[in-house]
Amino acid sequence: MGYSKKAARLTALAAGVTLAVAACGSGDSGGGGAGSTDTLAGKSFTVGSKEFTEQLILGQIAIQALENAGATVDDQTGITGTTNVRKALETDNIDMYWEYTGTGWADILGNDVASAPTDDKALYDAVAKQDLDKNGIKWLALTSANDTYAFATTQDTGVTTLSQYADLVKSDPTSASMCAAAEFLDRKDGWPGLEKAYGFSLPNDQITEVDLGIVFTAVPKGDPCKFGEVFATDGRIPANNLVVLDDDKNFFVKYDLAMTMKDSTLKDNPELQSVLDPIAAKITTEELQKLNSQVDVDGLPPDAVAKKWLEDNGFIGG
Repeated sequence: MGYSKKAARLTALAAGVTLAVAACGSGDSGGGGAGSTDTLAGKSFTVGSKEFTEQLILGQIAIQALENAGATVDDQTGITGTTNVRKALETDNIDMYWEYTGTGWADILGNDVASAPTDDKALYDAVAKQDLDKNGIKWLALTSANDTYAFATTQDTGVTTLSQYADLVKSDPTSASMCAAAEFLDRKDGWPGLEKAYGFSLPNDQITEVDLGIVFTAVPKGDPCKFGEVFATDGRIPANNLVVLDDDKNFFVKYDLAMTMKDSTLKDNPELQSVLDPIAAKITTEELQKLNSQVDVDGLPPDAVAKKWLEDNGFIGG
């Protein structure tokens, strides 16, 4: 597409693998604390997750909560990619993992992004019904955390919405310079669709293709870009005092977190709902930003971050 490559590309795979290894087989997972119960005594589960920070933390939250309820849990967190973790669920290599409604709608179920319901609950209900009817997969424990695509900038640009950004592109494209990942720049639900929805066209020489970690060093400096693609729950957003632009035309699909498992698993173990639902009620976009920041900024291991969060919210004993 002719985008410049002024910034060096970095590969996040090594970091992801390192975190995944750290998460798998970690030491104290918080079971048996003062608040432990026997709700799931004698039960055994395998918990999976994808390979990036947020998923590793969420996987550990589930593992430790299940252990605290008396279950024996096999840690299979850190599986690379949606396709692989979903296949692991479907083939009984794992019993559950946290998934995103937008991913369910488009990537797993193959629906058109443009036809996705814009209301969070409506999208969840549509995905849950279709996946259950088609594949026997149950969605439960819906959170209010939305890890959707977003754009971030510094406080001093004064831009707070995507409509304002579109106006800036038209009036001063140099001040609207953008850093984004290659996948986003090519996806229909990414840059091409965004330009169409908001009616702007940023010149290619103002777009720099980068790996997303670079956004958090490039945007604060304004070099090579003043705006950058992010995911809404990334802990590096508040850590760098960045502003997330409001998607005021609701272009981006919602990516709300929920737990997924086979319907048969839940029917055999209905107690899972009472363990997971209260946890989901506490997981917000802001909470995930804080948790992600503790790993990506402060360098803490995902299992320790999960344990502290569960303790602070009264789900396990200290």
